[in-house]
Amino acid sequence: MTSFRKDRVAELIRQAISDIVVHRIKDPRVQGVTITEVLMSADLKSARVYFSCLADGQDEFHKSGLSSAEGFIRRELRRELDLKYIPELSFFYDTAFDHSSRISQLLREIRVPEPENDK
Repeated sequence: MTSFRKDRVAELIRQAISDIVVHRIKDPRVQGVTITEVLMSADLKSARVYFSCLADGQDEFHKSGLSSAEGFIRRELRRELDLKYIPELSFFYDTAFDHSSRISQLLREIRVPEPENDK
């Protein structure tokens, strides 16, 4: 299977899950969650779904909400997408935003001394 097809299916699933999470799941544990990336296995039967959430530090809380809604999400994916197999979903917190925030904070802390004007 080509990488192009795998990436295309991953993007379709990401968009569909994002829509399902925002518009159809009423669980408060899932509110404020953004689906950032989906990585598919080579056989398209499993997917790693990465999410981020507001800077509330409750990533395990949100992960438990997504995991409990997995059956509902897969059922909705089956209705929306024309795929032979609907993949098993595994949810993971995406730490990329935390890392970029930390790097930005460190860069702000670095101060370049201004040259003194001696006349």
